[in-house]
Amino acid sequence: MKVVLQELTKIFPSRTKKGQEVVAVNKFDFEIPDGKLVGLLGPSGCGKSTTLYMICGLQKPSSGKIFFGEDDVTSLAPEYRGVGLVFQNYALYPHMTVKQNILFPLQNFKGADRLSKSEMLERAYNVAKLVQIDELMDRKPNELSGGQQQRVAIARALVKMPRVLLLDEPLSNLDARLRLQTREEIKRIQRETGITTVFVTHDQEEAMSISDIIVVMKLGIVQQIGKPQSVYDDPVNLFVAKFLGTPPINVFQGTVKGGRLYIGEDNVLATPDVEDQEVFVGIRPEGFIYDKNGPLHCNLRNVEVMGRDVSIVSTSDASLNPTIRSIVDADNKIDTENQTVSFSLKPHKVFIFNKETEERIRFGNTASPAEVKE
Repeated sequence: MKVVLQELTKIFPSRTKKGQEVVAVNKFDFEIPDGKLVGLLGPSGCGKSTTLYMICGLQKPSSGKIFFGEDDVTSLAPEYRGVGLVFQNYALYPHMTVKQNILFPLQNFKGADRLSKSEMLERAYNVAKLVQIDELMDRKPNELSGGQQQRVAIARALVKMPRVLLLDEPLSNLDARLRLQTREEIKRIQRETGITTVFVTHDQEEAMSISDIIVVMKLGIVQQIGKPQSVYDDPVNLFVAKFLGTPPINVFQGTVKGGRLYIGEDNVLATPDVEDQEVFVGIRPEGFIYDKNGPLHCNLRNVEVMGRDVSIVSTSDASLNPTIRSIVDADNKIDTENQTVSFSLKPHKVFIFNKETEERIRFGNTASPAEVKE
């Protein structure tokens, strides 16, 4: 099911007479392709959950339209939209068994949609098997682990055979290992069912690992839309560059002068066709090349061996980060006795941004962001 959002806006009124209205989502335009998993990503308060609740009908848009396929569902009640919603806190009925929790949505079907008991049980066991909880059907929620409860919540959403599946930070209550396992399961389930899915999270690693497309939001405004790797490799502004990546991008104060990029006093890179100006410089951790004769000089703090990679921790007066983290191949023999460390840079891992607007300034062969294609 294709989902189209047209100029979708949500404004919350002020709680006081003199206060300002809060624009939670501002003119969100996007077409979610049929059968894709889309991650809405951003910090708390960016409008991602509000967008999700408008799609499912729990929030009414201030303006704009929502289409499921060719159907305008903007004013349609949630129960008639054909959506499955999974909440952050699972929202299971504690007095019911797993089987009863999964059956509950089907028991509320009316009229022509009403199923027989045997049909309801067949559906319940089919989705339970899909999420691998078919052996837990007689247990109650308090007898399950967090990961198992989340699977029950997903099964309850899927049993209705929804046109669209909506997941609101479904992994945030799980520990690290369960989070990893469950996100892999969500991706598997989505691929097997082919249901168009919207996944809300503030965790960029989660979004990048399972989404076909990510939408990065800030203060209700969409910053960038694209395939996860494309957005990581080609951020449109400093916010997106800083939000994606673990370890995070290293940001420096820089200057473009005479077609060259300077970080502090170091002449590090050619920047053809860029006007002379002060800039912010972002360098991905993997964008450094350990080079004793390299143009960028930093103060060595520490070397962390991580197996196949080495993380060089350093500082610089030009850095906006407390420390600079550079990831290089473990085959490099780092001279830890030296107080300074030098690097060459990979141009495609270096981004420069306007100091006032923080928008990306392109140079050399850096391509413009690729459009998302179905």
